[in-house]
Amino acid sequence: MHCYRELRRRLQDRSELAWLQPLVEESGRRVQDATHGDQPRWLAAIEALPSSPPGVDLARAAPTLGGAAADQEALAGLLMELHPWRKGPLRLGGVRIDSEWRSDLKWDRIASHVELAGHAVLDVGAGNGYYGWRMLGAGAELVVGIDPTLVYVMQWRAAAHFSGDAANYVLPLGIQHVPAGAGGFDSVFSMGVLYHRPQPAAHLAHLAGLARSGGQVVVETLVLDTDADQVLVPDGRYARMRNVWSVPSLSALLGWMRDARLANARVVDVTRTTADEQRSTPWMRFESLRECLDPGDPLRTIEGYPAPVRAMVVAEAAG
Repeated sequence: MHCYRELRRRLQDRSELAWLQPLVEESGRRVQDATHGDQPRWLAAIEALPSSPPGVDLARAAPTLGGAAADQEALAGLLMELHPWRKGPLRLGGVRIDSEWRSDLKWDRIASHVELAGHAVLDVGAGNGYYGWRMLGAGAELVVGIDPTLVYVMQWRAAAHFSGDAANYVLPLGIQHVPAGAGGFDSVFSMGVLYHRPQPAAHLAHLAGLARSGGQVVVETLVLDTDADQVLVPDGRYARMRNVWSVPSLSALLGWMRDARLANARVVDVTRTTADEQRSTPWMRFESLRECLDPGDPLRTIEGYPAPVRAMVVAEAAG
């Protein structure tokens, strides 16, 4: 529970987010009492993390948390116990983590299109909290991330060990655990989540209801690169992912957003994902994008579908 003590204190000053307190309590129990088989190893690695000189630098591609610890090799070994590192890069206690995703490239595509100064932000599908550090670096006052994958929450705990009192948190929860219509956040982000939801329109409506009236909602998702009003429903896997339910065209996506009472939606970026942005590294040793594309045609997935293209859309919660 101690890893969320400061979050509980911060929420006492935000009546509009008081509804989060029970979820924070539940999150503390989940972190300590989870039954995942790797839990003891993860917790042991976190408990063994060394101290380092204080200091953070968040407005950079690899957010820097803490100064260089005395034994860099030992620290790298402890952090490697939390493999695979999907989002980054990060520099923790002086060790640079070269994650699977160059998440800084995605952040660069959205940063100039959002206003975060003084905001309380909800980051849905936060992973290890990489974007939360960047949001704080862009002026956000508080970032609450949610992600049900426990190893990513453990990675956030490792980062937070070096961050001092920086107000970025990741709770071990899925969007289904968050009450619809609770509201209160100035900004709500959902990046890389929509295509994993079996009811995408309902997910968008849920996001809208978690923002204050007029609040900012940012959605990043796979799209079809076509002007037609289409939705791809994969038969089985998509790019070797089991749980891709639908990939809409931009036209279909914007229609879903209108139905979800997300107003003034604007597409701020459309980018094809390449192996320069998503790839295997020593910090993520499993297969990555290259193995998921047709070796004879990089514009198709291994299953024959259009290769991944991602769009970013910024809208407002109509209230």
